[in-house]
Formats: sequence, C-alpha cells, structure tokens
Amino acid sequence: MAADPVRVAMWSGPRNISSAMMRSFGARPDTAVTDEPFYAAFLARSGADHPLRAEVLASQPNGWREVVARLLGPVPGGKPIWYQKQMTHHMLDEFGRAWLERLRNAFLIRDPRSVLASYRQIRAAAAVTLADIGIVQQRELFEREADRLGRAPPVIDGADVLADPPGMLARLCAALAIPYTDAMLSWNAGRRETDGVWAPAWYGSVERSTGFAVRAASITGTAAAGEATLPENLLRLAELARPHYEALAAHRLRAGVV
Repeated sequence: MAADPVRVAMWSGPRNISSAMMRSFGARPDTAVTDEPFYAAFLARSGADHPLRAEVLASQPNGWREVVARLLGPVPGGKPIWYQKQMTHHMLDEFGRAWLERLRNAFLIRDPRSVLASYRQIRAAAAVTLADIGIVQQRELFEREADRLGRAPPVIDGADVLADPPGMLARLCAALAIPYTDAMLSWNAGRRETDGVWAPAWYGSVERSTGFAVRAASITGTAAAGEATLPENLLRLAELARPHYEALAAHRLRAGVV
C-alpha cells in the first residue's frame, strides 16, 4: 500500500520569500505545489480591492469549503509531497481551521519593517492595515498548531534562509520529516503553470530569479531602500506588528542547531 502523501502548508504574510520558497519546493521532482489557494475566497468574502481582482475571482473557488476539499483531495500529479503556499491574511475568521490538523504546518516570517517597505510598492501606503500583512493571523495559526502538537511547529525567517539556503532548507525538511535535496537550491527563471493569475502584479522579481542568491540581492536591496523612507503610518504598523513577529521568531529554526 502506498504511503499517504505529505501535505505541507507554509503560512506566510505577503512580501516575504514565499514565492521563492514555492519555486524551491517546486524544483523537487517528488513535490507538487499550489499557489495561494484561498486568495479568491478571501477576496469574495472581504471585498478587498487587490490588483487583478476579477481575474483572481474567476480562477479559483470562491468558497472556503471547496478550497479545503481540494487541498485534502488527490495530490496533483500523484506526487508524494504537496507544498501549499498559504497566505495568513487570506484566512478570515469565518474560514474553518479543523482541516489544518491533516497537514504539516510551517511558518515563514519576516521583519515587519521589511515587509511594509516592500508592500508599499504594490499598494498605496495609506491603504495598508495591520490585517493586510497577516502577522496577527499568523500568530493565531501558529499558537493553534502549537497547542495541538504540544510543541512549536517549524518557523523559519526569510532572512535566515537567504543567508544560508542549504542549511536552513535542510533544517526545515528535517522538521517536516521529509528528505532534503540540493535540487531545492536552484530553478529556472520564468513563470510557472502553477503560478496564480495574479503573478503579473506580484511576481516580477521571483520570475527573474534562478535561486536564493539572486533573490537575496533583490529583496535585501528593496527592503533597505524602502525602510529608510517608511511613512509614519507604516512605522506605526511595524511597531504594532513587532510583538507578534518576535513571538514567532523566538521559535525559529537555526542552521546547524538541533
């Protein structure tokens, strides 16, 4: 009898290295990937005005229960591992959580100032709220999973991954009880069929990347330039977000530390 597939949900806020992580797992021959499956359901229920809203709504199920049914259904391509790139801000309070117990949940974090410096390039700074960057929702999901497991689920910081891709990916894979492979360190440039229809608005830098080294140069430079000029409202949001980020960062995996 074939082993049950491993379903990995990686929970991140926006403007992290979440798309690069999806590329990394997608480079594994044993892994299928899915891109932000709750995006349309989130837009449909919240009414949020995001780039390419109409296209997103037409591309995915608009009800959270249908999304969950797909995520717990057959794995695309029959692969033994299914990596699901999940956005924490898409998980509205009305969306059920019980299904998460059937997945291996991990959490990808980034310093809030860096998140906001990048996010303001996509959406007007005046329109950004704390809910938009998903850090409160991320902590809620983390604490729910930690309570269920009786221990902290895996947490990785995007900055740590960029500083030591093989070390951090190996630690992550060990925490998820899946084998590590160097195939995760590089990929071909360009768009993927598995990318969401929102890719033209959000994925410019990851489409040009071929690995974490190139991605690091792009994301680090963007954050450094943006952080120096954050407006007051975003600085206030960053301070509100910081306690949630630090609560998660206290549990983050470190390369070489067992």
